[in-house]
Amino acid sequence: MSQDQDQDQEQQEGPASAVTEGPERQLYPEDQAKVDAFLKRGVNSVDRKPFKPLYLLVMLIVVVGGLSLFSQWLAHQAGVY
Repeated sequence: MSQDQDQDQEQQEGPASAVTEGPERQLYPEDQAKVDAFLKRGVNSVDRKPFKPLYLLVMLIVVVGGLSLFSQWLAHQAGVY
């Protein structure tokens, strides 16, 4: 590429690349204090039960099995099977 094309590309990418590649933005102290106070309130925090993947697997098997049995029964009632 020529030097003029490099400069044009840098001008086009300049502001966008500065935002994405630069250091993280810092808040003013009073704004940071507001953010810290909000996070300490715990308004958005919710106590949740631990995730149990085996329970999810069992429930999935039960639901799919139940739907399979229902479809077999429905086919039998309709005389298809």
